[in-house]
Amino acid sequence: MNDAGRSAVFGELSEFRQDFYASLRRRADALFELSDAVLCTDGPVTSLVGLSLAAEHHRGHGALYDAVNNGVVEVDRLRRAVIGLPLPRDRDGRIVLTVDVSAWLRPDAGTAADRSFCHVYGRGRNAAQMIPGWAYSFVAALETGRSSWTAVLDVVRIGPLEDATTVTAVQVRDVIDRLREHGRWCDGDPRVLIVFDAGYDVTRLAWLLRDLPVDLVGRLRSDRVLYLPAPVPVPGQVGRPARHGGVLDLDEPAGHPDPAVATISETTRYGTAFADAWDRAHPRPARRSGWAEHVGQLPIIEGTAIRLRVDRLPGERHPKPVWLWASATGLTASEVDRIWQAYLRRFDVEHTFRLFKQTLGWTRPRLRDPQTADRWTWLIIAAHTQLRLARDLTTDLRRPWERPPAKPGRLTPARVRRGFRNIRPRLTQPAGAPKPTRPGPGRPPGSRNKHVRTHPPVGKTQHQNATTNHNKQQKV
Repeated sequence: MNDAGRSAVFGELSEFRQDFYASLRRRADALFELSDAVLCTDGPVTSLVGLSLAAEHHRGHGALYDAVNNGVVEVDRLRRAVIGLPLPRDRDGRIVLTVDVSAWLRPDAGTAADRSFCHVYGRGRNAAQMIPGWAYSFVAALETGRSSWTAVLDVVRIGPLEDATTVTAVQVRDVIDRLREHGRWCDGDPRVLIVFDAGYDVTRLAWLLRDLPVDLVGRLRSDRVLYLPAPVPVPGQVGRPARHGGVLDLDEPAGHPDPAVATISETTRYGTAFADAWDRAHPRPARRSGWAEHVGQLPIIEGTAIRLRVDRLPGERHPKPVWLWASATGLTASEVDRIWQAYLRRFDVEHTFRLFKQTLGWTRPRLRDPQTADRWTWLIIAAHTQLRLARDLTTDLRRPWERPPAKPGRLTPARVRRGFRNIRPRLTQPAGAPKPTRPGPGRPPGSRNKHVRTHPPVGKTQHQNATTNHNKQQKV
């Protein structure tokens, strides 16, 4: 990068820091310095109070806790600042987003409110657990090629009484509206591609977002059953016309009809990839869960079922096929390949979650208030956004035992953070100098805390009680 390009990037990063500081409505100086301490401290963040010892944090540990507990972050303004930055696009100029949930586990926080049971994978087979914590839904823009970088655009905490599918639909709709507002997507641009992993009801999401310029792709369980389009009624046929056609049982490959599209691609990591697509495949929704309150006849949501098979997978001798469902129909061979390749890029967000938790210390603080956890989460997102903007400005401070990057300018977020302290003096510093003060007297010696915290229940207790009472009334 030449000097003009570096100056432009420095200006863009400084402008974002100004916008970030403007979004801090209370305890702004302490919160801003706390974010800089996350970026500049040596090694991973292991505790919240340890950040007060960083050279970039000019205040004491009391001011740090006061900022985290009593500060105010104008989230809407910070959202606009993040989404107003340049976004990565694929080779066709298309924005590819992914939505995934990461859990902040708080099993020992008995007085923390709004906890729900979060699904956590174990190391062994069938070792998954449900642990109390806060579930956060992230929306991030994906880059092309193998990368550990993503552009986190939004985060929402899913409450215990909220429907995850409804919350995700509202979150995606807000992100698309902000993309339009800032000119990141205009009429005539390629439709935004949104990728989901298993666990999302992608067909219901496609129905809830049917009025948006988006194409949804989600992974299906291998035991699902889909249906092909109903045959055209024969003249003179008696009876109600059929709504569903042939059966596509994903777990019974012998009974699969011929696919509409079949492609073969060569990959460096997985060997030969075979993709088969069935057009206008749709599930048969049942009037339960999210469809329980649907008015009228249940809709038929058609899409494209894609079966992906590869020669090899890391750690598996005989890899099983992966089933995907896309909300678009009438796909060509190149579009089918683009969809399953975009799904493989979805796993880049796992690197971002690992960076948040293991390096930036997202889940390290033992916070009790969920609103305080939301505030700290947005500070981590602001810090990660600054790393993304500074990825071409820092030099590689490689340890002797580490491998050099494969290509120039391909530093990982952790290595960019290692050199962020060196470029920080050239960036704008909107935070003011601390004012000298004395600590308060604290609690008088011998007195006890008479404010006893309540122990709220975990999970959908209120919703389950209401449903149980409703069922009892119906039986009576």
